[in-house]
Amino acid sequence: MSLTSEQRQEEILTRVLGVGHVVVKALAVDMGVSEATVRRDLRALADARKVELVYGGATMPRTADFTVLGRARRNVEAKRIVGRLAAGLVPDGEMMYVDSGTTCFEMRRHLMQKRGLSILLNSTRLAMELNAGSDASIVLLGGHYRPERMDTVGPLAVAAIDQLRGYVAFIGADGLDPDFGVTADDIQTAFLYQHVLRNARETILLADHTKFLCPSLYRICTWDAISRVVTDVRPDDEWVEFLNKNGIELIHEMNTEAPGC
Repeated sequence: MSLTSEQRQEEILTRVLGVGHVVVKALAVDMGVSEATVRRDLRALADARKVELVYGGATMPRTADFTVLGRARRNVEAKRIVGRLAAGLVPDGEMMYVDSGTTCFEMRRHLMQKRGLSILLNSTRLAMELNAGSDASIVLLGGHYRPERMDTVGPLAVAAIDQLRGYVAFIGADGLDPDFGVTADDIQTAFLYQHVLRNARETILLADHTKFLCPSLYRICTWDAISRVVTDVRPDDEWVEFLNKNGIELIHEMNTEAPGC
């Protein structure tokens, strides 16, 4: 029996809340309706401010995803997988930058098991966690403090990172696009990370499966700045081919499948 528009929209909203993004084509197939019908449902949800329309689908409204605590409640298990895999790339004694996003935050427990790390941070939350549980030497970038994100940004943070070299950068993203690159939701984060990458000897991108579905507004970098991508599940064949073509190593959990969305 076909679903009513109300039932379809409830199902769509459930998926958005679960994984953060939905794609028109996948929804049409899963619900047995046309893409035009899905777009009408998404428009109705967007008019009710329950989702935000993006190219090819919809995502959580940005106002619902602004604070660090709000972000931390989304895609929890996927972020834990990414954090564990990324931390596995870190040898003892490494010099590294770890960004202030919730995916990179999931590296913390595994980094506490390492010895002799030097860690550059703009996240006060991550600085407190690592200071309490590891012997790492921590450098916290100064700058404008954002209490809702528990991080520092702005000219002073940029000036600080511009004095540093020789580290491996671990960064997250709010969205990815093969043409546009690695993106962030806010301009201050994007600007700081541009300088972080410029001064790093290598950059490793941490992105759960939802980030492959659409880009955000502000570009952090193009793909030539990225050496490795760490994600929870294997992305689709187009993404795998794109990363291989650009010489970017793909690291993901084995024997897992991307959830439908």
